[in-house]
Amino acid sequence: MCEFGVWAPHADAVAVRLYARGTGAHVDHPMMSGDGGWWHATVAAEDGDEYVFVIDAAGDRWERIDPRGVEVTSSVGRSIVRTVVWEHNPFTARSLREWVIYELHPGTFGGHLDGVADHLDELVELGVNAIELMPVAEFAGDQSWGYNPALPFAVESSYGGPEAMHRLVEACHGRGIAVVVDVVYNHLGPSDLSLWRFDGWYEGDGGGTYFYNDWRAETPWGATRPDYNQPEVRRYLLDNARLWLGTYRVDGLRLDSTVNIRNASGHGGPDGDLDEGWSFLQELTDTMHAEFPSAVLFAEDLQRDDRITTATTEAGLGFDAQWDAGFVHPIRAALTAERDEDRDLDAVVAAVTNAEGYRRVIYTESHDEVANGSTRVPAEIDSDAPGSAHAIRRSAIGAVLVMVAPGVPMLFQGQEWADEDWFDDSSPLDWTRREERSGLVLLWGDLIRLRTGQDGRAPGLRSDSVECWQPSPGVLAIRRGDQGADESVIVFNLSADDRDHIDLGLDHAWACVFSTDYSGYHSSGRDSLLSVVEGGSALAAYSAQIFSRRTSHGG
Repeated sequence: MCEFGVWAPHADAVAVRLYARGTGAHVDHPMMSGDGGWWHATVAAEDGDEYVFVIDAAGDRWERIDPRGVEVTSSVGRSIVRTVVWEHNPFTARSLREWVIYELHPGTFGGHLDGVADHLDELVELGVNAIELMPVAEFAGDQSWGYNPALPFAVESSYGGPEAMHRLVEACHGRGIAVVVDVVYNHLGPSDLSLWRFDGWYEGDGGGTYFYNDWRAETPWGATRPDYNQPEVRRYLLDNARLWLGTYRVDGLRLDSTVNIRNASGHGGPDGDLDEGWSFLQELTDTMHAEFPSAVLFAEDLQRDDRITTATTEAGLGFDAQWDAGFVHPIRAALTAERDEDRDLDAVVAAVTNAEGYRRVIYTESHDEVANGSTRVPAEIDSDAPGSAHAIRRSAIGAVLVMVAPGVPMLFQGQEWADEDWFDDSSPLDWTRREERSGLVLLWGDLIRLRTGQDGRAPGLRSDSVECWQPSPGVLAIRRGDQGADESVIVFNLSADDRDHIDLGLDHAWACVFSTDYSGYHSSGRDSLLSVVEGGSALAAYSAQIFSRRTSHGG
């Protein structure tokens, strides 16, 4: 027997239409009306059976896919009876300040979720310890970025459905990799949207019960903003978060465009503020942190508003960290400026020393930054020759900045081999480039190992302390860690001129633990071995070095 339930407060009658396997024949099982607009039925059904809800209202009848169904035949098909209760192996993610996130799109990274699992060993070798999946909820068609969720509870059928999601999480956890899922609560659909006018009621041109039916419905993606004033809609979204964190045991959620939840105009100003959207986000973070204490909640707000990561007890939203637009844009501008004199090192300093610290995610590439008219950093530096020496060397400086600044570092799929292709959901990653550009993968891997502390050589990179200065024009120095054994100094030459000596005040107690000018990383590298220059550093054009005290690593 199987328990069915659906919220349809304006329906006159609701039935479960259960389909006989292999025949197309079906039987309708009437549901009983209950409190609060809920309908219930207990029906003899087995895992794998297909069904829909049949709704009668105002003299009309139509079929609807189960809004809470965890598996469907397609976004315009039928729900599938599926019990998702799995045994999970114990897993505890590392401290957030030790995370290095790898954002990926399942469809282009591996074709489907099992294909993602097939490439996990490469990510382990790289050193990342968390992956962020672009949305995996059922969307229209078989190909999408995922930010058009048609059925938020169902795992995308073309990705392999719920069983594949479970296998991927277990495979990640077995390799020490945390999993973050991108969820979209600022709008739904807009296409193949079963929730649209779900039970027949709507006002004007509105979408009915689940949505605002006035000006508040409008978003950049369609007039499908959920009605955060409606308790059952809030419950629907909260239960969706519970599904990922509880049933699938993922380690975190990244909420897409939270600014479009808290503001109808999608900006940080007071015009269009949605108080109920703000309180919904507070309820979500409070509830998930209470029920899943180890879960990490990320916001993509991009308004540089520190209230996003302020505790709800202090009138904030309570997220653990937010994507930092104040990092990516000035850093990319400095890397891609054509002339050295146009590189704004003061803006780089401001980006590195942001007071948010580890309450922010920092990156130079993401799905948004390498699509929609933008492209990969090497290609933006030199669109004609993204593999040229100056493009690769300046990209490497960006890699170092991401890994040494306070924050949670993130890279986008293929960035470790300086992929030059802009993101397109129809273009698979070219994995052959990973072998062809193995030196660049090694560069990222060495940086990640320093950042995560796998070899214990640069503990300052995980500290709260940061200080920047400019020893000479075009040169930036960063000190991480408190003065003493755990201290690290990073120096950057963001000019086309070699520097014979940059005075950093270093002595024999310091050792160079990383240099982008190592010949093992790329053909333009000139150092066969990492070396130390007494008192400071000799720095090649467009390069960076990391120094740590010898006593911190036994060197």
